[in-house]
Amino acid sequence: MIFLQVILIFLNAVFACAEIAVISMNDAKLAKLAEAGDKRAVRLARLTSQPARFLATIQVAITLSGFLGSAFAAENFSGLLVDWLVSLGVGINPAMLDTAAVIVITVILSYFTLIFGELVPKRLAMRKAEPLALGMSALISGIAALFSPIVWLLTVSTNGILRLLGIDPNAEDENVGEEEIRMMVDVSTEKGAIDREEKQLIQNVFEFDDLTAGEIATHRTEISMLWTEESMADWDHTIHHSRHTLYPVCEDSADNVIGILNAKDYFRLQDKSRDSVMKNAVTLPYFVPETVKADVLFRNMKHTRSKLAVVLDEYGGMTGIVTINDLVEQLVGDLDLDEEKEPPAPLIEQIDSKTWKISGLAPLEEIAQALGIALPEEAYETFSGLVFDALGTIPPDGTTAETETENLMIKVLKIQDHQVKTAVVCLKDPSYSNEKF
Repeated sequence: MIFLQVILIFLNAVFACAEIAVISMNDAKLAKLAEAGDKRAVRLARLTSQPARFLATIQVAITLSGFLGSAFAAENFSGLLVDWLVSLGVGINPAMLDTAAVIVITVILSYFTLIFGELVPKRLAMRKAEPLALGMSALISGIAALFSPIVWLLTVSTNGILRLLGIDPNAEDENVGEEEIRMMVDVSTEKGAIDREEKQLIQNVFEFDDLTAGEIATHRTEISMLWTEESMADWDHTIHHSRHTLYPVCEDSADNVIGILNAKDYFRLQDKSRDSVMKNAVTLPYFVPETVKADVLFRNMKHTRSKLAVVLDEYGGMTGIVTINDLVEQLVGDLDLDEEKEPPAPLIEQIDSKTWKISGLAPLEEIAQALGIALPEEAYETFSGLVFDALGTIPPDGTTAETETENLMIKVLKIQDHQVKTAVVCLKDPSYSNEKF
């Protein structure tokens, strides 16, 4: 009888192991193996194509092995245990002893069944899902054929109950969404299966379609432009000293971009007259709205073979430019591998506990966070906007200025291109005054 119990626990272990192994098997890997002609994978794919039938088959096998184990144990061991207790002189009614014996035997059997018939095989199946699932595919197929009448009855009954609950049993499972993939990536990173760099790349891909051209664009104040009213010597000087590949060509205003000059085509020209350059090195500009999503822009720029897009606001004015490299860098990070290039100066640099050096391009939100104060972030985007509002005017290029706000004293060190280049900022305090500057 003990041997029979061991066999039944072993069968329970096999079925439990098969269930978890098949469920844990990677669907894409299984499909790939099946396409390659692996007969085991083909059998398994046929079974998993109907998950309800597969689960019913496994559940029938597990339930039968567990039920038979309990029945045989109660039938064969309870009488022996009662006889042994009576022989020891236990003065309890044999009927009560029989009930107690059944309970004790069930508890002991449940322990061994849980350990050796459920937990251990399931943990093993999670670790070795693919080889176990493929190795037991023939066994599972045989069981499915053997229990097919019972499985059919169970499937019909289950589907009927689901329909009564308003659930379509034949509905396709929802596809895995972005949030689920992010969670899987986080878990895999914690376990060391995915590197931090790989995780960042995957996150960049998901965030890419949330970005707009306006968020990625290089602002017009930071762009090197070529003007039609300039001489070719001026153009040549700008191209040689700024060392960019692409230049917007503007007429009268930065909002009127008439072409894009490619420096590589420019340097190939023997004749660098205005007409020759405009004909052979300048192409028509590609305009996009600042609201266009990054993934759409990337796809369109590849389709039109455009290396640079001029980003326009809702009024038709130029916001800035986006290059194909700007888009790629949103996915893979900085592509500038020039080791000799100095790193950009920080937008916000703390000098002491009360004083900071701030770039005019610094976002107000970051300034407020760094200084620990409240700033009108909704009214302005950059520090320049705040300073010019406080001044009430835009000083000429090359000049300096001093002003203050409710909680800041500001000394502008340089105005360049109608923007605050840098400024020294001091938190207002009773012990601080203009003498700080």
